[in-house]
Amino acid sequence: MIRYVLAILLISTPAVAQDQGLQVWSKIYEVFSHPRCANCHVGPENVPIWSGSSYGPTPRPHGMNINAGMSRIGAESIACSACHGLHNSQVTHGPPGAPEWLLPPPDMQWFSKSSAEICAQIKDPARNGNRTIDKIAGHIAQSELVHWGWAPGPGRESAPYSAAQLVEYVRQWGAAGAPCPTK
Repeated sequence: MIRYVLAILLISTPAVAQDQGLQVWSKIYEVFSHPRCANCHVGPENVPIWSGSSYGPTPRPHGMNINAGMSRIGAESIACSACHGLHNSQVTHGPPGAPEWLLPPPDMQWFSKSSAEICAQIKDPARNGNRTIDKIAGHIAQSELVHWGWAPGPGRESAPYSAAQLVEYVRQWGAAGAPCPTK
């Protein structure tokens, strides 16, 4: 009898954890799909970088028709640092800044992707910078460029929650088995 009850508990526990993991994932997706994050996580070099001050379904292309480029540092002949310094401009919607301003690799695109697509991508070391879930949490906790999303400068809405909360959500999601939604 005790073995039977224990077996039922062991079978039902992952389903509960997975449900909780999916609830936590929805918070992570809320951050990753927010313009503060998705505007930098853009696709291949022929896709324009979207302006960080834009919101909604019709984003505005980056000024001067800047494209991501293969280097991910801006137009191949104009580095991001030509306009983006170590700190935000104090002018509303002025050039944002943070140490090592650059874009993630194209295979880390989140812009216009579904929750299921981003979730699968985050779990795939080939598309997440060869990171485990713990290393992703550590990246969020330690990267000054990632932290810019919560201090984007005058005139820009910050990412939801806080960096510390997002780190905790990623850890909880990982502990639940890192479940992904189907859509």
